[in-house]
Amino acid sequence: MLFVYYPKCTTCQKAKKWLDAQGISYEARHIAEENPGAEELAEWHRLSRLPLKKFFNTSGLRYKELNLKERLPAMSEEEQIALLATDGMLVKRPILVNGDTVLVGFKEESWREKVGC
Repeated sequence: MLFVYYPKCTTCQKAKKWLDAQGISYEARHIAEENPGAEELAEWHRLSRLPLKKFFNTSGLRYKELNLKERLPAMSEEEQIALLATDGMLVKRPILVNGDTVLVGFKEESWREKVGC
């Protein structure tokens, strides 16, 4: 299981604490130090079945600086994925990857259901 997070993010801290409390083992990856690549993001997008916009950290400073609220609708999926791959701070977190299951953001109820706790 892969846990992609940003240590200063309070939601990520809650998710990590929850995983630890459940006794779930995982590989932790600091998203700013090891940003997911375009191929990885495309695969996670496919597996998650979520709209690609859900992978953007819409409350982040970079998202706002780049005016992505206005720009994303005109961009292709390939362009959006390429953009996400340039900066981990653009990517919504935490992300939990467990086989064919990809969870974006932390909602305890859905994590409990999908992880099987």
